[in-house]
Amino acid sequence: MLIFVWFPRHGRNDWTVLSLYMRVFRIARTWQAQTGVMSDTETERKYIRQEACTLFRQNQQLTDHESVKRCIEECEARIEIGLHYRNPYPRATYLPPLGLATQKGRKMRAQQRLRKQAKPIYLQSQDET
Repeated sequence: MLIFVWFPRHGRNDWTVLSLYMRVFRIARTWQAQTGVMSDTETERKYIRQEACTLFRQNQQLTDHESVKRCIEECEARIEIGLHYRNPYPRATYLPPLGLATQKGRKMRAQQRLRKQAKPIYLQSQDET
């Protein structure tokens, strides 16, 4: 669902990141699964906390303000999508037309560029598969 995280050092972005991090944990504490089953709720809460910790550690070394800004935007998008759909997991992405083929060389690079451009902001931190 959520997350970008980074250790605050100084500046306005630092406090924005810290407040997003605290917001994510507040959401995890009060999260209720759509099914209403307590085991599902606990599983989803655990996922939210683990995702926050993982991405926090992954992005703590960022110093470039543009990359920090992109991560903040991703976190905000994931929070809003997760709260709207009541689903903490990232939404599926769809390949653009001609985005999957077996050619090599120039056409393959063009297809990789298409896939990269089609990746939504809320999935920038997710690994490519």
